[in-house]
Amino acid sequence: MIIDFHVHAGDGDGMTGPWDTCAPLAAYTRRADQAGIARSVLLPVFQSDYVLGNRQVAAIVRRNPQRWIGFAMVHADRDRERVHAMIREAVVDLGLRGIKVHRHDARIHRQVCDAARRWRLPVLYDPGAETGALSLLAQTHPDVAFVFAHLGSFADDWAAQRQVIELISRYPNLFADTAGVRRFDLLEEALARAGPGKLLFGSDGPWLHPGLELAKIRALRVTPHAFGQIAGGNAIRLLQRSRVSAASRVARAPALAY
Repeated sequence: MIIDFHVHAGDGDGMTGPWDTCAPLAAYTRRADQAGIARSVLLPVFQSDYVLGNRQVAAIVRRNPQRWIGFAMVHADRDRERVHAMIREAVVDLGLRGIKVHRHDARIHRQVCDAARRWRLPVLYDPGAETGALSLLAQTHPDVAFVFAHLGSFADDWAAQRQVIELISRYPNLFADTAGVRRFDLLEEALARAGPGKLLFGSDGPWLHPGLELAKIRALRVTPHAFGQIAGGNAIRLLQRSRVSAASRVARAPALAY
């Protein structure tokens, strides 16, 4: 099963660009289907209230739970005092399966990590090339899986991406997604140093073409087993750890299997 671990969905209220205005899924779905992508993780776009964004993503997932997997997003500073309440609602009421945090909003902190630990959720964190303190996540929360978006930098910060390769090679609970990584030699280095068990395919859809992003994984010319790990197996392994309630898992989030 091929799973796209990084897709944006829903509407925002910033109106400064697509990233905080809207992320329609019609064209993305068509392209993903053509590429053989079976399921996708949906993330809210930037907005002023992620409670609303999380509920909107959950509503999209409910309309087609066989296709979509939803993650909750939190603003690490603005939501600091309500992170645990937000994640509880996301898991218990909405059936969401992970947490997204972006450095554009604020740095990740202990409350977010503690909430992830409480519900055994993977955390997709975009550090925006700020990689200096990421090793602390492995030291303080070794039982939480952290996935660094874009190998650490959507802006092609070569030094930051190489630092993330070092981190995911060294720490068992640190991973990276491949969304929007343009320097192919860095993908090859990440594979060689960290191994296929530490990389997750992502597209940064709907704005990047999922078929083109998946072609990068195929171009690595890995074994079928390694391709299966990167393209979906690692995502399944991380998602299966979550404490989604039995009722939510049946009603909203069908079991994942190879």
